Amino acid sequence: MFDARYSIRTHIAGSLGVDNVGETVTLAGWIHRRRDHGGLIFADLRDRSGLVQCVFDPDASGEAFVLAERVRPEWVVLVTGTVRRRPEGTVNPNLATGELEVIIASAEVLNASETPPFEIDSAIETDETLRLKYRYIDLRRPEVLDSLLLRDRVTQRFRKSLEHRGFIEVETPILGRSTPEGARDFIVPSRLSPGEFYALPQSPQLFKQLLMVGGVERYYQIARCFRDEDLRADRQPEFTQVDIEMSFVTQEDVLSMMEDVMHEVMREAGIDLVTPLRRITYADAMDRFGSDRPDLRFGMELSCLTSVFADSEFKVFAGTLAAGGRIKGINAKGAGDWSRGKIDALNQVALDAGAKGLAWVAFNSDGEVRSPIAKFFTDAEMTALKTTLEVEPGDLVLMVADAHDIANEVLGVMRLHMAEQLGVVREGFETLWVVDFPLLKWDAEEKRYAANHHPFTRPFDEHLDWLEERPLEVLSYSYDLVMNGLEIGGGTLRVHDAGLQRRILGMLGHDEAQAEEQFGFLLEALSLGAPPHGGIALGLDRLIMVLAGKSSIRDVIAFPKTSSGSCPLTGAPGDVSARQLREVHLKRD
Repeated sequence: MFDARYSIRTHIAGSLGVDNVGETVTLAGWIHRRRDHGGLIFADLRDRSGLVQCVFDPDASGEAFVLAERVRPEWVVLVTGTVRRRPEGTVNPNLATGELEVIIASAEVLNASETPPFEIDSAIETDETLRLKYRYIDLRRPEVLDSLLLRDRVTQRFRKSLEHRGFIEVETPILGRSTPEGARDFIVPSRLSPGEFYALPQSPQLFKQLLMVGGVERYYQIARCFRDEDLRADRQPEFTQVDIEMSFVTQEDVLSMMEDVMHEVMREAGIDLVTPLRRITYADAMDRFGSDRPDLRFGMELSCLTSVFADSEFKVFAGTLAAGGRIKGINAKGAGDWSRGKIDALNQVALDAGAKGLAWVAFNSDGEVRSPIAKFFTDAEMTALKTTLEVEPGDLVLMVADAHDIANEVLGVMRLHMAEQLGVVREGFETLWVVDFPLLKWDAEEKRYAANHHPFTRPFDEHLDWLEERPLEVLSYSYDLVMNGLEIGGGTLRVHDAGLQRRILGMLGHDEAQAEEQFGFLLEALSLGAPPHGGIALGLDRLIMVLAGKSSIRDVIAFPKTSSGSCPLTGAPGDVSARQLREVHLKRD
């Protein structure tokens, strides 16, 4: 909403409508386009709200017409004129103000502009590094600005929805202690404590738990978080979370509250989210889709083929089953007529995903069966394969024989790869909960157990006796919110008992001394009357990316970093002086 009391303008360009016809208005903004038609000069004036056509007529505009002869795109101007309807036949139906124009009486150049490094238009094809170097120019483009406006609306809706449910916004520290939470910390040297360092928060996890111990009961924060990890399209070194925590709740309470909030947030973006959301367990998601963040907008589900090839004479299959592994497959409908070379290239995709190899059988549209391993299959096995995977002419069956988890993960990657290659239509907003994650996983590289979510996740009450003897079978009160194959948010119920927290830290390889050194303040807090509590953190950047239909979170962040973590605009990260290093007790190698 525009309030003219605080501006040199009386109106904003995109707000003008037929009700303003006949009014004298003052507008300010950038010259978007300029067209000289001899006797008349037309200029589209752009501000944050949109465009309106301004007309400079030598008879009506006086000195403003002379000024219009020299203005160029991206000059900043102030104009005053009268709103009128466009002449018949000149209406622009693609523009919100397309029925109107402003006949200019006076104009002033507030600032001239050199030629911009690229055109201010939605449909430009410009190198991203150049766009980020001149991000302040890029922000003028409607599609970039629209993403920021959407981000603002969604963020405000989160605040209003959570406030309505009794949450209060509390800020937590940016400078804290380094704690192992799964990713590398950004560390900050302390000038006042030589040789010691702060860490930027990967999340407000420990502080929000302490807020629950402190009796805040319902907390939220639009929190800045930092992780020093390799980047990709949906990851930045600094990002924003909608961070939420609640006391005296069950898992059902957290999920139900979030569904209600998300319904209101999605409605703000013009999307009707149907609740309650679908829920599937982690085990089911991995078994059916090969991913704990499954994209349910298309099929191509994984099928178990172990029973089909239980007595197989194919040595790879037989050896895998003898070792306790599984044979699983997917049906890539429409790829059966691919060339041998194109199919063989899929093997590298599988190898990169962790497979030892990829087996395939192509069923051509003309009924021909092609495969380097089909000769090892009996007629009964081939019939069972076709029945299990509902094979039709033109289909391509892809199979992996390996340990159960590896087979699932590899085929999960292949499922997404084939959907991309085949141009499978993926529309809408498929949103679901993935629940009941294992508490722990085995880190083969470190040769120890690691937390699936984080070290403060609460195990199922009925699984507590398994913790030391059957740790990988212990499930937890944990949940991820998944939208269109992306994890939008994740959370857990937390451990609120100091004794149980010590047991879990011990399972993760922290002896008593290490636990006290790194988490002593939390353990002490848990021993001083901690209520049962739980929460969730939503990735705001990633959510806006999905809602805006973008493929990279860089498109919905005002000043993002590149994929290498650099900022072309400011040159960060950059060098610092020897004096600055001395002040924090550091020196170059």
